Amino acid sequence: MHGTTVDLELSIPLSQRREAITRCIHFIETNPEMLREILTEISTYQTAELEIQASLRALKNAFNEVHNNRPPLVNRMSVFMPSNVILYSYVLYLLIPSLYINRIEFRSSTSVLPQVRKLHHLLQSIHQLPLSLLELSHKEFMKASVLRADVVVFTGTYQNAESIKFQLAKTQLFIFFGQGINPFIISETADLEKAVHDLIQARLYNTGQDCMGPDVVYVSETMKDSFLSLLTAKLDALKYGSNADKDSAYGPIHYTGTLEMVGQHLTQYSEKIVYGGRIDYRDKVIQPTVLLSTLADKVKIVEFFSPVFNVVIYSKEEDLKPIVTQEYFVERALGATFYGRSDSPIIEILRKKHTVSVNETLFDIENGNSPFGGYGPMANYVSYRGELIIKPILISQILHEYWQRGDQ
Repeated sequence: MHGTTVDLELSIPLSQRREAITRCIHFIETNPEMLREILTEISTYQTAELEIQASLRALKNAFNEVHNNRPPLVNRMSVFMPSNVILYSYVLYLLIPSLYINRIEFRSSTSVLPQVRKLHHLLQSIHQLPLSLLELSHKEFMKASVLRADVVVFTGTYQNAESIKFQLAKTQLFIFFGQGINPFIISETADLEKAVHDLIQARLYNTGQDCMGPDVVYVSETMKDSFLSLLTAKLDALKYGSNADKDSAYGPIHYTGTLEMVGQHLTQYSEKIVYGGRIDYRDKVIQPTVLLSTLADKVKIVEFFSPVFNVVIYSKEEDLKPIVTQEYFVERALGATFYGRSDSPIIEILRKKHTVSVNETLFDIENGNSPFGGYGPMANYVSYRGELIIKPILISQILHEYWQRGDQ
C-alpha cells in the first residue's frame, strides 16, 4: 500500500488537472458572489473578500509552485480540514495538491460542515477532480480513509494530532498544522499609528477567529498612554454588523465554545479590562476588549479566537528575551510580529523559532505557495519514518524533500 510510487500514473492526466485548476480560477474570478454567499455564513464580508483574493493568488501560482518543488506523484492523501478559511484551505490542501496526488479524501470540521458541503459541491462541478468529502465521524474517517492513505494532513490541536500520529504506520507521512501564540511587539521606536492600525487588522481578521491572530501584544512602557488612547479611539470607530454587511469591521462569533472560553477568561481577569468586556450570548457578539497588564502580572496567555487584545506592558526590550524563549513560547512558536527598528536584537531572537513579520503583519507576509509556520512542535510538524521534522511547511516541498527518501 505504501510502496514505491515511481511508476504511479495519475488517474486523470496532469494536463486535464491543470485545465481543472484553470477552470477554477476563471470561475472564482467571474463568480465571486457565489463563493461570498457561502463564506459569509461563517466569516465577515471583508474577510471573505480577502480570502477569495488569497485563494486566487495561490491558484494562479500553483503551476509554478509544483514546477519549482517537483513533488513526487503520490497515490492517496487524507485531510482533516480546519474550521476557518474554508475556501483558502480547499485551495491549499485539495486543489493544488491534486496536481501531484492521485486521490484526496477530506473531512470537514463539524462546525462548518454545511458550508464546506456547499463549497465542495459548487467547486466540484467545475473541477471534477477526484476530491471526495467524506461525511464521517472522526473514528470512521480514520478507519475508512486515514489508515489507508500515503499522506495525512491534520489541522487542529496538538493533542489530537499526537493521537492520530500514534495510529499511523511509519511509512505514512503525517503533516500537522496547529496554532501559535503569535506575539505582536510594539517597541518604543515603532510608528505607532501604523502599528495600531495593523494590530487591529490582524486581531479582528474574521472577528478574531483565525489562528494567525496575535494572542498577546507587548507594548513599550514609553508608548503605553499614547498606544491605549489610539487603540481605544480606533476601536470606538469600528462598526459591528452582520457578516453580509460590507462595512462591518467585526461580526458575530461563529464558534459557540469561544463565547464560553472568553467569558471565563474575562471573568478571571476582570480587573485587567480597560475597554469593552461585554458578551451578548443571544446574538453571539463579543465586544472588542482590551486587557491591560504588565510582565510581572503573568496573565495567562490563551488562544482567544475572538476580538480580545491581551496587552502586556514591558520596560526594556531585554525583558522580552526570557519571555519569548521560555518553553511555553518555544513549544508554540509559529509567527511573531515586531514594530520598530528593523535592527532590533529581539528580531533575531524571534527568528530562531518563528516566522517573523517586521513592521507588517503575518497576514501581509503569508504566501500560500511558500512554506509557512514556525519551529514549535505544537505549531506544526511533519512525522515520517520515525523522524519528527519541525519547520515551516509547504506540502509540495515537504513531499519533494522527504517522501520515500529511505526507499531510494
